[in-house]
Amino acid sequence: MSGQTTTATGRPSTRAGAPSAAPHKSTRRRAFSTRRGLVILAFMLPAIIFVAVFTYYPMLAGSQMAFRNWNLNNLSNTDWVGLGNFQKIFADPNFYVILGNSVLWVVASIIPQFIIGFALALWLRRKFVFRGVYQALIFFPWAISGFLIGILFRWMFNGEFGVINDLLMKAGLIDTAIPWLAEPGTAMTAVIIANTWYGVTFFAIMILAALQSVPDEVYEAAALDGSGKVRTLFSITIPYISTTLALTVLLRVIWIFNFPDIIWAMTGGGPANQTHIITTWMISITQRGDYGQASALGLIVMVILLVFSAFYLMAIREKKGARS
Repeated sequence: MSGQTTTATGRPSTRAGAPSAAPHKSTRRRAFSTRRGLVILAFMLPAIIFVAVFTYYPMLAGSQMAFRNWNLNNLSNTDWVGLGNFQKIFADPNFYVILGNSVLWVVASIIPQFIIGFALALWLRRKFVFRGVYQALIFFPWAISGFLIGILFRWMFNGEFGVINDLLMKAGLIDTAIPWLAEPGTAMTAVIIANTWYGVTFFAIMILAALQSVPDEVYEAAALDGSGKVRTLFSITIPYISTTLALTVLLRVIWIFNFPDIIWAMTGGGPANQTHIITTWMISITQRGDYGQASALGLIVMVILLVFSAFYLMAIREKKGARS
């Protein structure tokens, strides 16, 4: 018979019929994939609906308030004002002072957080007795509410009976109590110290996780080549985890810029707006009932962070391209 060959057992080969079976298998595979995709979608649908209802819908609804005269004191007039709320914000001289405070808040907080967190991560990577206990103690602050941290530090920096003044006076560094949260020059310092203490844990967690991915063989080879600790740090450790460091810094910048908890609990933005950042100012505007201006301020924050993130990621990409 044509199209067939005989095997050693005398049975005809089915090579000629093999091509006809392929389409049937691929059809069944496609049908199975479609069904599986529908099943996956069915499982994801509750989460998608939840996020859409409780995240994206409020975000869109709040965004449209930015272009309306939306004030709780006069809900009978919610007319469309276009860019009127944005013009009020940019015309307010407090906006530029508060924007400068926001930049200072982010930069002065993230630099010590990064340095101390990196040092703690390097230390915790080493093997020593009770390392797990030390890790738990260092990571514990991250489980506490930021607002609660602010309350604790408000008591610590209290000008009359705070523990900070008590320790400084016993150490002989000051003669009289410092009103930390009542003076413009010291209030921002106090909230930055509190935020630094709170944020060190985040860097320690992220960097330690990245350091554990560095193979020990790399360090052993560097030691055999006579590389010192400083050279190993800058030539091996930092380049190996550079992507994690860059993304961690970006996430932390976004977080701190949008983090009013500590400031609101410690100073409420005072004295004289000297510790106000954009998000705490937005809270105070909301408390006045001007939801339109507060929503406009929220959109400004979003645009600032989107622009910063875009330029930051572009700079990282160009730097990596130059190295390669």
